[in-house]
Amino acid sequence: MVERRVTIGWAEGLHARPASIFVRAATATGVPMTIARKGGTPVNAASMLAVLSLGAEGGEEVVLASSGATAEDEAAAEAAVDRLARLVSEGLEELPETV
Repeated sequence: MVERRVTIGWAEGLHARPASIFVRAATATGVPMTIARKGGTPVNAASMLAVLSLGAEGGEEVVLASSGATAEDEAAAEAAVDRLARLVSEGLEELPETV
């Protein structure tokens, strides 16, 4: 399992526009992923409703996680989590091509 703790870089947190950017990016990775508030229950990172339900604020720490069944899947999961972690921490408008 790949896991990254990251501080939300969008001032408004994961609400409306930033949540939409995040969900589109999570879906685009093609890798199943979860997001959780620190100490909270993980939710599907590709679900807009689930991400909005977190109520995560700017400057708050969240945990991104994914895992793969094979070594190749695990490498893809690690790359995807790293890219999403950068998106969230820097408050980017789109998923970075590479980390």
